[in-house]
This record gives sequence, C-alpha cells and structure tokens, in this order.
Amino acid sequence: MRMIHTLAGVLLLLLVIGSILRTLVVPRGLYSALAHRLWRLLRTILRLSAAPIGGYRAQDRALTWLAPLILLGMLGVWLSGMLLAYTLLLHGTSDLSWSVSFREAGSSLFTLGFASGERLHLSVIDFLAAASGPLVIALQIAYLPTLYAAYQRRETEVTLLQSRAGEPAWGPELLARQSLVDTETALPSLYQDWERLAADIGESHSNYPVLLSFRSPQPNRSWVVGLIAVMDAAALHLALCPRSAPPEARLVLRAGFTAMRDIARSLRVDFDPDPAPETAIRLTYAEYDGAVAMITAAGFPRERAVEDAWPHFHGWRVNYEALAYELARRSDAVPALWTGPRDFHAPVIPPARPTDRRPGPSRPTLPPT
Repeated sequence: MRMIHTLAGVLLLLLVIGSILRTLVVPRGLYSALAHRLWRLLRTILRLSAAPIGGYRAQDRALTWLAPLILLGMLGVWLSGMLLAYTLLLHGTSDLSWSVSFREAGSSLFTLGFASGERLHLSVIDFLAAASGPLVIALQIAYLPTLYAAYQRRETEVTLLQSRAGEPAWGPELLARQSLVDTETALPSLYQDWERLAADIGESHSNYPVLLSFRSPQPNRSWVVGLIAVMDAAALHLALCPRSAPPEARLVLRAGFTAMRDIARSLRVDFDPDPAPETAIRLTYAEYDGAVAMITAAGFPRERAVEDAWPHFHGWRVNYEALAYELARRSDAVPALWTGPRDFHAPVIPPARPTDRRPGPSRPTLPPT
C-alpha cells in the first residue's frame, strides 16, 4: 500500500505541475481542464444567486466576481493538490502516520518550519515541498500583470467605441453615426485599430482563457459585442459599397474571425473552418433590411441595391456568426442587437443615441433601432 501511495503522490504532483505550466507558463492556447471546470461551477453558482433578482443588471453584478474567484480557485486547487501529493509521498516513503505526514507536508509547503528534522531521508521531499509553495504563489502573482495589461488594452478600445457605435455597440449604428456627424473618413483608422485589437485578443484570450470572464467596467459594454459590431459594420460596408469600401474593412473581418477561431480552439469549441457562403445564418433578412433602411436614412451611401447586397453580407457573416454568438453566450455579454441569445432571460438592449442639439436645420429623423 505504501508503494501505491507513493506512486499516487508522484502522479498527482505531476498532474498539478502540468496544470500550472499549461495555464501560467506555456505561451500557447492549451486547454485547461481546471480553469474550464472552475468556470462552469462558479458561473452556475453566481448566476443562480442573481436569478431571484432577475434582469441583466443583476446577472452583470453577480458575474463581476467570476474572474477573481476563478483565479483564487485555481491557486487553492493547486496548493491543495500539492499538499495532498506531498502527504502521500511522505506517508508512502516512511512509517509516518497520515496525520504526521499531513503536518510535515503542510509545514514544508507553506514554509512554516515547525516539522521535525530527525528523518534525514525525507529531506528531499521536504525541500521540494518548501520550494513548490512559494513558486506557485509567485507564478500566480506574476500572472496578474499580464492579465490586467491585456484587459486594459482591450477595454480602452471598447470604451472608445462607445461614442461611435453606441452602448451597447451595434454595427449598423456605427455606420449611421459616422454618416450623421460626417466622419466617414475615420472608418479606415477604426477598422485598422480593431484589426490590431482582434489579433491581440486572439493571442491573449486563447493563452489565458480566464480573460473571457473579466467584464467591462460598465454593464452595457463588452469586448465581444464591440468586436461583433465592428465586424458587422465592415461586412455591411463591403456589401453595400464594394467600390468605395476601404481595404481595412476586409482586414478587420479576417482578423476578427481568426481571433474567434483561436479562442474557440483553446476552449475546444467545434466550428466549421471553411463554411460555404450559402450556409444558413441566424440573422434574418428582415433584420438586415431594417438596419440598411436605418443607415440609409442617416445618409450612408449605397452602391448596391439592398437585395443584391444581402448575399455578400451573408457570405461575410457566415464566417463568424456562430462563433460570435457562442463567445457572447459564454461571456454572458450584454444582450445587444445581432449578438445571439444568452443563458439568462433578458430583453435585447438597443444602443442609446444622444439627442442632436446642433442649431440650424434638423437632421433626418431615423427609424427606431
């Protein structure tokens, strides 16, 4: 039995070390079973705690704690796993009782230093335990600046998008607002900024999936909703204005669905890597037609008829709609227009448009969004 305990301790220690390395150290989008299971468990608990209150705001307040709890949960599981592993090793390689083995493992792992030093043949295990505890805590501390640096880069662009695409962001609203305030020439730079951000998100959120659970400071903002809005705006731009649309629109679409696919691979989400243009999408033609009418009323030019542009818009959106909806669902993002269903019941929130208070002739009245 002591040999079995020793082998079990070695196996458990290797599993814990592997989990730490794949989650904190290896710069690649590797699947972390621990992070995924903690996400499912804690997300369910937090959502149930907000269910009696109801509404999106209650869900948002509760889920704000999800990412910090996942980080604390991972640290707790790793330290507990190491404590159990070293207890098994000490018990399996000596005649120590379970209680004494547990006491000595805890003393070494947490560097308390009160365990007996009379058994020199156990010193190697004690020294390994003494090095493991501080090392795991140090890695977790070093992990936080990386997370928050990526979070800050993401949220800066999401906040800047608020004045351009509304809150919550919506692709047609982005095009309409640029036409209303005559800033269409700023669209190429916006697409370029979000192309770079999409590449950043694809790299950081696939390497560190816990970033998916970090929510925006404001409840009606979300990185995934913002990315969908910019991609929808670019797809509409290319579909309606094939000659005048900037090349940056194509680039941001490519970068956007590439980032979503990188994240999906790290989460083990199935997707079609090369969907046919005629594959069905969940956005209806009626929704598309209403949005085009709205941006046309705002003064956005059209080079194609609405009916002729639909297959082109459909062909772009089929590349990212399914993954976008899944990421919005997993992130419990604000229920914005054109972003799919959520796991909680809440009405879709349209973007709020500020009142035009400029003197002179009134701007055209737009149909409601």
